[in-house]
Amino acid sequence: MPALVNYSGDDELYHGGSFCPNPMELGRLYAIGSNLDVFYPPPAKRPRTISESNELQQYQDPVIGVLPDECLFEIFRRLPSDKDRSLCACVSKQWLMLMSTICRDEIENTTSSVAETVSSDEYQDIEDDGYLTRCLDGRKATDVRLAAIAVGTSSRGGLGKLSIGGSYSVRGVTNRGLSAVAHGCPYLKSLTLWNVSSIGDEGLSEIGKGCRMLEKLDLCQCSSISNKSLIAIAEGCSNLTTLNIESCPNIGNEGLHAIARLCPKLQSISIKDCPLVGDHGVSSVVALASNLSRVKLQTLNITDFSLAVICHYGKAITNMVLSGLKNVSERGFLVMGVAQGLQKLVSLTVSSCRGVTDTSIEAIGKGCINLKQICLRRCCFVSDRGLVVFAKAVVSLESLQLEECNRFTQSGIICALSNIKTKLKCLTLVKCIGVKDIDTELSMLSPCESLRTLSIQKCPGFSSASLAVIGKLCPNLKNLNLTGLYGITDAGLLPLLENSEAGLVNVNLTGCWNLTDNIVSALVRLHGGTLEVLNLDGCWKITDASLVAVANNCLVLYDLDVSKCAITDAGVATLARANLTSLQVLSFSGCSDVSSRSVPFLTKLGQTLIGLNLQNCNSINSSTMELLVEKLWKCDVLA
Repeated sequence: MPALVNYSGDDELYHGGSFCPNPMELGRLYAIGSNLDVFYPPPAKRPRTISESNELQQYQDPVIGVLPDECLFEIFRRLPSDKDRSLCACVSKQWLMLMSTICRDEIENTTSSVAETVSSDEYQDIEDDGYLTRCLDGRKATDVRLAAIAVGTSSRGGLGKLSIGGSYSVRGVTNRGLSAVAHGCPYLKSLTLWNVSSIGDEGLSEIGKGCRMLEKLDLCQCSSISNKSLIAIAEGCSNLTTLNIESCPNIGNEGLHAIARLCPKLQSISIKDCPLVGDHGVSSVVALASNLSRVKLQTLNITDFSLAVICHYGKAITNMVLSGLKNVSERGFLVMGVAQGLQKLVSLTVSSCRGVTDTSIEAIGKGCINLKQICLRRCCFVSDRGLVVFAKAVVSLESLQLEECNRFTQSGIICALSNIKTKLKCLTLVKCIGVKDIDTELSMLSPCESLRTLSIQKCPGFSSASLAVIGKLCPNLKNLNLTGLYGITDAGLLPLLENSEAGLVNVNLTGCWNLTDNIVSALVRLHGGTLEVLNLDGCWKITDASLVAVANNCLVLYDLDVSKCAITDAGVATLARANLTSLQVLSFSGCSDVSSRSVPFLTKLGQTLIGLNLQNCNSINSSTMELLVEKLWKCDVLA
């Protein structure tokens, strides 16, 4: 009784929690007393005083929140495992950004548990690989995201490849975000920065200090990056093999000289539209980088001196692209043949260079004895004479590509084919408006029996007569591309098909709207046993009769495109009934006469297809199209 009288209610007052910890016992209690009226008094709560509220508020304030960043830094770098550091980074943005400033060599080794030791052993092989890849564009490219990636992937060796493009102007990537990558991704091997003006020398210099394994660096439209960054990369990344620089106005000769001097493994360099890069920078790279095999120079203020150095020191160069070099004269290209230094050059592309003339192209053919591929694009000073002389001089050429070279005529091309002394396998003509029909005597010309691929695209003067002449000189064609030759007819194409003895495999007749079902029937009759790809896009005179011929003759056809042709439901039904087991890609895009009635036939075709294009088939209503897409869930349907 005294205990009850003296009881104040503070020690055992019920605060609304469960008075029965076991729910099963609670159920039994309710079953026993279901007929009893039980009254539960409302929970009582003693009001707090003002002094108690202040004490509680002081107790709730986290002590760690008032610590300066220097103390937090020391705490974080002493955490026992990467997992703990990742968990702490999830607490707040402040902790994440602070965690991202810790370098791998600043983490203090601590004794971890047995389980963590086993876990680290399991991932030891992949931690050092740096195999993870991330690509951030637009709004996704922020400092916080980069910091999260760097901290989160640090336990697995960090990123191996990172691409940042089109940074968001409001909260885009800055030097702080790139520094986080440098601290958390020591095994980064490839870095691409595109259109990120907010990243400057400070961030890229941190990459040079922290990412010693970097092998590939791409810089495009980075206006805030200068020679200082390249010097830092050169000093820290001796394994650099590939450097691509485009539209970086503050990068010049000094940075390139440092790269060439300190990166002995450099194999590929591409420089485009950098006004501060001149002869000194280019010549330094070529002269000092003895392993350089790929060179690409576009729209630079270099002169004949740079080409002379390239031809003298570039003994390991195998691929070279020269474009928009307005200050390089004919003399510069003549050196390529006279210096005899480009003995290993295999592929050469020259675009919009005034120094390429008939004389210089002949010198290139004589001096580059191992040249197998050459592309001349917008070289307006090269004529038929230069092409024929080059064909006679070159000894290893396999691929000849001419684009927008308007001084070439049909006569020059035919003479080059007949006089070429190599085993030319591929001839490509694109937008050469000088190629026109002329009368040519073929009795004195020898055929080019080695040619396997003929591509003539968008040459408006190239018509049936020219095609017939070319066809007689190329008896062993396997790949034929006549895109945009609206002037050719069935009569012009037929001699080429009849003279192709090896059997055509890939035929592209896109935009040849004068061709009819007759030539398709002849094509599949002569080459149906070898034909794998047939493209008739835009040949609006092609009807269901062509599909009947294809169904009866093309046993190994893999890809068929009859977009924007006069195909109807009957043609689709014909293909569905045929036994075209090899057909995997089919396109009816823009065929307005293909309607919803074709759905059963399309469903049957789709069982073996991997790609079906039904875009702009307006006669198929949307609900039917949705149902077809659901049925053909294994097939990639474009609707």
